[in-house]
Amino acid sequence: MIENIPQTMHAVVLTGHGGLDKLEFHRDWPVPVPESDEVLIRVAACGLNNTDVNTRSAWYSKGNSDATTGDALAGAEGEDGTWGGAAISFPRIQGADAVGTVVRVGEAVEQSLLGKRVMIDGWLRDWDDPLNQSKAGYFGSECDGGYAQYTKVSHRQVHPVETTMSDAELATFACSYVTAENMLNRGAVTAGDTVLVTGASGGVGSALIQLANRRGAKCVGLCSADKTDDVKAVGPLAVIDRNCSDLGSALRDAIGSESVDVVADVVGGSLWPQLINALARGGRYTCAGAIAGPMVEFDLRTFYLRDLTFTGATVPLPGVFEDLVGYIERDEIRPLLAATYPLENFHAAQQAFIDKRHVGNIVTEPFGPAT
Repeated sequence: MIENIPQTMHAVVLTGHGGLDKLEFHRDWPVPVPESDEVLIRVAACGLNNTDVNTRSAWYSKGNSDATTGDALAGAEGEDGTWGGAAISFPRIQGADAVGTVVRVGEAVEQSLLGKRVMIDGWLRDWDDPLNQSKAGYFGSECDGGYAQYTKVSHRQVHPVETTMSDAELATFACSYVTAENMLNRGAVTAGDTVLVTGASGGVGSALIQLANRRGAKCVGLCSADKTDDVKAVGPLAVIDRNCSDLGSALRDAIGSESVDVVADVVGGSLWPQLINALARGGRYTCAGAIAGPMVEFDLRTFYLRDLTFTGATVPLPGVFEDLVGYIERDEIRPLLAATYPLENFHAAQQAFIDKRHVGNIVTEPFGPAT
């Protein structure tokens, strides 16, 4: 132990499916006690993500067909309300993107981790069968996460990181960048590919641009017109207004071609048929979200006549998080920190996240801003 650990802590606790009122701020929640193979982390910052919003509202339920709104959804059922299609146990502390310091270790854990600043790999795995994606869980969903002053996790999921970035900056990476890297892996993106990125101003979208650029691909970002300049700063080849009337024509004007090799999509919704039409013969579509709506119009003829490949991307294979830490330590990617909020203002933070007026990621700081 390197500090006196209190018995209680500040935490944001999800008490059930519904609106923001289901998220309760507590000042006296019990500090978790690590098991023999776990570590206790003093959480300095934790980034927000869509999974938490969707789980709270039961958006993942097959009874829901609406876009992500952050409100309680008519028809959604708690029995299949999580990303894995199962029920969630309440109360639950959400938050996957935790960054902090290891302050206690279990008896089976190396003492050398004490005092290390770490990032948490959010994917819970069966460590006897780590390649089995069907056995995967998620930090902050199947167990308590990082919207608290302290959290515990298996020592296998913590990764020390050497960087001059702040804790809040580091908390912008885990969920968004692992999701984006997994999408690019599933879409087999390589140097020379042209990639159309939807939701380019969001955490995953801006991560896709940076990570695709890192591979030598060229990106075209789709976002609202008022965010164009901010998205351009991330380094895409071009940026297109998501409300354009004809995506093919807009692509031709922007890059000289009406088609792309890959569509990396986290939006879905009414634009979806145009996204598929924009794929060149042999093109690849990879998807990890549907914030504009999960129900889309699908013409099978476009799919098979153009020899297209479709891949979903949720559970990454082991090693993706380690790759991400390497990118950070080598300064190959940069954070996009939109705003920070103290934990007691979590409702305002999540509402800002839902409103999507920001570029990059929003982060909460359980102990307040670093001094």
